[in-house]
Amino acid sequence: MKLTRTAHTEQPWRIHAIAPDFRVEDVWSFRTPGAGPGDFPVMLAAMRADGDFDRQPPVVRFLFAVRWKLGAVLGWDRSDAGLGKRVRSLRERLPDELRDAAVAPEPGGSPFTPLYDLPDESVRELANSTGHSLMHLGWAPVAGGGGEYELRMAVLVKPNGRSGRLYMALIAPFRYLVVYPALTRKWERAWREHARVNG
Repeated sequence: MKLTRTAHTEQPWRIHAIAPDFRVEDVWSFRTPGAGPGDFPVMLAAMRADGDFDRQPPVVRFLFAVRWKLGAVLGWDRSDAGLGKRVRSLRERLPDELRDAAVAPEPGGSPFTPLYDLPDESVRELANSTGHSLMHLGWAPVAGGGGEYELRMAVLVKPNGRSGRLYMALIAPFRYLVVYPALTRKWERAWREHARVNG
């Protein structure tokens, strides 16, 4: 379910101090019935157990295949446009306790680079010629949920000039109509399956 930007910005997550120059583009919530405040690592494990990046629904895989093909043709994903080349990784901004923390590896096929994992948030980053993006996963209490928690995903971006802003605008319908609904089905199913197996 799409949320307002304040559903992300009002939470006490570390990312706010680390990436104040990034714009909050999208905020989405995923239902996790029965989840408590300490279940974020459980949710991440359930998501990974449900399949890696290469096992997304066919329509999502198709969209990403088109995106990678366009990127190859238009030069969006050149090696000199990524992290450590065109932009510096946010890893350089991390305080020592975050930089030294263990980070779970990304599932197979993911274009994202892990940044940090905490008991209530996890951040991955990606850079190419269109911009520098972050995927933030956070664990937040459900409003009126009687102590239950839910997964929230925020996409934070720093577009690369006018072309980057145009790119974000062009892909918005695909994010809202295809990618995020597919992720919702996949990740909420992962939580339900975990709850069923672990009773």
